[in-house]
Amino acid sequence: MSVRLYVGNLPKELEREKFESIFAEHSEELVSVKLIADKKTGKCRGFGFVTVKTDEKADQLVEQFNGYALEDSTLKVEKALPRSKGKDGDAAEGSSAPRRKGSSNKKATTSSSSSGSSSAQPDPRWADELEKLKQMLATQTSST
Repeated sequence: MSVRLYVGNLPKELEREKFESIFAEHSEELVSVKLIADKKTGKCRGFGFVTVKTDEKADQLVEQFNGYALEDSTLKVEKALPRSKGKDGDAAEGSSAPRRKGSSNKKATTSSSSSGSSSAQPDPRWADELEKLKQMLATQTSST
């Protein structure tokens, strides 16, 4: 079973080839080496991942490269946390789902503010439409 390692505190100017060359002597044990880059600028975001074949090799690489000095930066190498797939998944912990600004907090704010009142009030933007729908439903139910 392969093990994924997180490599953090990488210099922003680091190129993919330089990152791969750090682990070149262990290439027979590596599954993949991935440097995470900014989509707009193409520059390193400060971290990457190395996937190795065995748990023993992962421990060895953590031991060897954690604290390794690279261009005035001290690398942080550790076993990566598994991706969270839950509803409350945090992107910082490796969640694969993209997070949109403000989308997850709007529902929580709306529901908590409406639950604080004694009776739930409809959104004022849709109150008229909601009232019309209620009346249509009431006439359909009474006519059948």
